[in-house]
Amino acid sequence: MRSNRAKLRAVSMAATLPMVAGALALGIPAAHATDSPARSALNGTKPLWATPKADKGATSNSAQVNARVYLAGKDAAGLAAYAKAVSDPGSPLYGKYLNAKKAQARFGATKAQVAAVKSWLTSAGLKVTEVTQHYVAVSGDVAAAEKAFGTQMHNYAKGSATYRAPAQTATVPEGLKGTVLTVTGLDSAPHKANHDDQLPPPDAVFKNSGPFSSYFGSNIATTLPDAYGGKIPYAIKGYTGKQLRAAYGAGDYTGKGVRVAITDAYASPTIAYDAGTYAVKHGDAAWKTGQLHQVLPKNYTKTKECGAAGWYGEETLDVEAVHAVAPSADVTYVGAASCYDDDLLDSLSKVVDNHLADIVSNSWGDIEANQTPDLAAAYDQVFQLGAVQGIGFYFSSGDNGDEVAHTGTKQVDTPANSAWVTAVGGTSLAVGKGDAYEWETGWGTEKSTLSADGKSWTSFPGAFTSGAGGGTSKTVAEPYYQKGVVPDSLAKANSADGNRVVPDIAAIADPNTGFLVGQTQTFPDGSQQYSEYRIGGTSLAAPVIAAVQALAQEARGGKAIGFANPSIYAKYGKGVFHDVTDDPTGSGLAVARVDFANGLNASGGLLYSARSLGKDSSLKAVKGYDDVTGVGSPANGYVQSYKKH
Repeated sequence: MRSNRAKLRAVSMAATLPMVAGALALGIPAAHATDSPARSALNGTKPLWATPKADKGATSNSAQVNARVYLAGKDAAGLAAYAKAVSDPGSPLYGKYLNAKKAQARFGATKAQVAAVKSWLTSAGLKVTEVTQHYVAVSGDVAAAEKAFGTQMHNYAKGSATYRAPAQTATVPEGLKGTVLTVTGLDSAPHKANHDDQLPPPDAVFKNSGPFSSYFGSNIATTLPDAYGGKIPYAIKGYTGKQLRAAYGAGDYTGKGVRVAITDAYASPTIAYDAGTYAVKHGDAAWKTGQLHQVLPKNYTKTKECGAAGWYGEETLDVEAVHAVAPSADVTYVGAASCYDDDLLDSLSKVVDNHLADIVSNSWGDIEANQTPDLAAAYDQVFQLGAVQGIGFYFSSGDNGDEVAHTGTKQVDTPANSAWVTAVGGTSLAVGKGDAYEWETGWGTEKSTLSADGKSWTSFPGAFTSGAGGGTSKTVAEPYYQKGVVPDSLAKANSADGNRVVPDIAAIADPNTGFLVGQTQTFPDGSQQYSEYRIGGTSLAAPVIAAVQALAQEARGGKAIGFANPSIYAKYGKGVFHDVTDDPTGSGLAVARVDFANGLNASGGLLYSARSLGKDSSLKAVKGYDDVTGVGSPANGYVQSYKKH
C-alpha cells in the first residue's frame, strides 16, 4: 500500500509546508464476513472509506494487485512484552537489549512460517516477488487476491476519485493465524508523503529579508507599530548550534561515540558539501572523515509525484541540526526510494535489521484519520523490534496544531501517535545575550500584516498560520508510562478508558525563532549555489531532541537509552525540563518579520508582519504536562540525569 505521509517542515517563507496528502488510517474494523469458518480475520484491512454508500461495484477480475503480507514472527506478544520491559527503568530487564541477530532469532518468523505463507499465496495464484524477514510481497490479478484473502474487491468513491478496496475484512487460513500480522496493498488509494526516475535539481532559492535580531530581542523594531503594549523585536536571523546547545544544557557533551540515524525520502546530492560548509561557517566542529554516512536504495521512484527536491531541504535540516547540537555523533542518513509507506517502512527496517544507530530522527507523518490499522501494525512491529535492541524512534508531532484549520477535524498526527515512539512537539525559543536561555512558549503562530498606512497591525493578532501538532489520539490506548502524568482531561477526552496523548517532549520549532540552515539551491539564472535561510517546524524539533538524546547517551557512558518514553516520564517533576507555557512573561509576545515578496530580493517589494507567539489553535501550553510541549523541553540537568542509570 502506498503511503500518504506528510513532510513536517516549516520554512520561514510560509511558516509551514503544506501537509502531504493522506496515508495510514486507524479505525474500528469493519464487520467481517468470512468465506469459510476456517479463516482468521486480519482486522483493519477494510478501510473506513469503503462504505456501502460509496460502493461502485465489483473490481474487474483482471485488475492487478501488488500487496505485502507482513509476518507476525513466532512470538508477537513476547516481542511487545520484552520491548516494554527493556525500556522501563522500573523493570529488572531494563537495558538488557538484544543484538539484531538475537532479536530476529527470538522474535522473527521461522523458515517454516515463511514457507507456509508463500505456499498459501502461490496456491491462490499470486506470484511472490520479494521475501524479507518482515514480509512476503506478491503480485497478481484481483481474482487471485480475492481467493487468497477471502474477500471480494470492489471499487469505492473516495473524494472525487475511485479506488479499489476489500469489500470485507481480509482473512487468512486458520492455520496461519498468528503467523500473518497484516496485509497491505489490497486497497489502491494513494498513501504518500508529500515531498522519472532521476532525482531533480534542488528547489528554487529562498532567502530571508532583514532586519534581524542576532539573539532574541537584540534588535527592536522601533519604527513599526506596537504590539502587546510595546515595541517588539525583529525575528532572529536563525539560531545556530552554540545557541541551541546552551539552551538545552549540552554542557561539555558532544555525542561522542553515539550513532544517530535520520530517515526521509530521497537524498540530497549536495548534502556532504552543504553540511561541511555550514559547520565551518557557524563554529560547529568540522565533520570528520566517515562521520556522515548514507544508506540509499538502488533506484528512486515517484520523484515527480513526491516532489523529491522538496525532501532535500528536509534532509539538510535534519543532518545540520543533529550535528549542530551533537557535533561528535556519528550520523547515518537512510533515504527511502519514495514518499510511500512501503518505502518509508523499508528505511526504518534497514536501521533496525542492521542496527545502524541507537537514535532515529524522523521528520515526517500524516493525520491520524488517514492511518490504517494494517500499516499501524507494521510500523509498531518495527518500533518494537527496535526497542528490544535499544533503538529509540523520535517523530515530529506535526505543524498544523490541532489540525482543525487544515482538515476540519481535531486530531493528532501519525506515526507520532504510536505508543512505541517519542513524539516531539514544538516551542518558540528565546535565547538571549551570551547564549542565555530566557523562555519558551508553545509553538503556535498568529499572523497580522502591516496596514497600508504603516501605523497599525491589521486585525491584530491575526489568523492562525501554524503550530506544533498535539492532542489526544482517537485510536491508540493510553500507554502505561503516561498514566499519572498526563491529566485525565486530556487522556480521557475521547474515551473513558484513556488514550495516547501527543507529544511527549518538545524543542524549538517556530520558524520565527528558527534555525539557520545552509543548502545548495537553484538561483533564477539556473546556477546552483550554497545559500542560507531560517527554518522551523517540528521537523526541526525532532532532530534537535535526537541530538540531545545523543548527548544523554554519552553521559551514561554510551549505554543506549532505547525507547525513551518510560525514562522521560519517570524524570517528570524532577527539575530537568523547562515547564513551557504560552505566556511566560505575562505580557503577550510577538516578533516583527520582514520578508521578500518574491522570496529572493527586494525587487518585488517587502512584506511586514507581526507574528504572535504561543497561539497554537485550540491547544495550550500550560503548567505541567500539556498537548503542545508534553513534559516540556530539556533543561540544564536533563542530559546529566542519565548518568544515574
